[in-house]
Amino acid sequence: MQLGRHIRELWDHKLGLLIALILATLAAARFLFGVGLIPPRVDGSSLGLASASTHVLVDTPRSSAVDLRQDTYNFKELTNRALLLGNVMASLPVRQYISKHAGVPANEIRVTPPITLEQPRALADSAHQPKSSDILKSPEEYRLSIQANPTVPVLDIYTEAPTDATAIKLANGAVEGLRDYLGVIAEEHSTPKDAQVDLTQLGGATGGAIGQGARVQAALLAFVLVFAASSAAVLFFARVRRGWAASEGLPSQTIRDPT
Repeated sequence: MQLGRHIRELWDHKLGLLIALILATLAAARFLFGVGLIPPRVDGSSLGLASASTHVLVDTPRSSAVDLRQDTYNFKELTNRALLLGNVMASLPVRQYISKHAGVPANEIRVTPPITLEQPRALADSAHQPKSSDILKSPEEYRLSIQANPTVPVLDIYTEAPTDATAIKLANGAVEGLRDYLGVIAEEHSTPKDAQVDLTQLGGATGGAIGQGARVQAALLAFVLVFAASSAAVLFFARVRRGWAASEGLPSQTIRDPT
């Protein structure tokens, strides 16, 4: 019944209702058609969402995977090293190298580092603190998720992007970006070649488009959330305005002289 009163009250403010509908429609269109106001644009590529994946073996120049003379203790060390590199990949310097290979701005790449029993939640960095406006920005972001295999030194890399070509390029660029960063660090510390980590990509990245169902659901969710927030704002300001008008009609109190 209270919901009905709110709807009736909102219907009495048709201009505010129209504004709420326009804002909610724009939010949904941002997901479906990539509609933007600053600058005005309609990007058809936002109609799609694609994903890609690739896998990287963290090894030594003298491969532990094929050399039987390497003991299992070294293999365990490499597994821990893979987890370390997975977290390093989420840092800003590595994202900048990834950006160069993928052709995507570094500030638009959202990286999720590996999750372990010791660290069950992904760490948020200063450049990617979650915001309430993230739901309206997600169609234009590029997501990179890194998972570390707990038993073998392998990093599983998964990406999401507006197109399958960009998703594949981002996955391959993640490997190349990390390799470039490690090369620079090794050169700065004069690390011998035979003592450096070797990254072996297990085949090129593969991927494809994701179904439109998720995009439509996200658009509907954005419409509902924005419409609800806008409607609440309309009702709030309407009640404030009504209360202000009512207070103007009240007689002012006079102060009597006690003498």
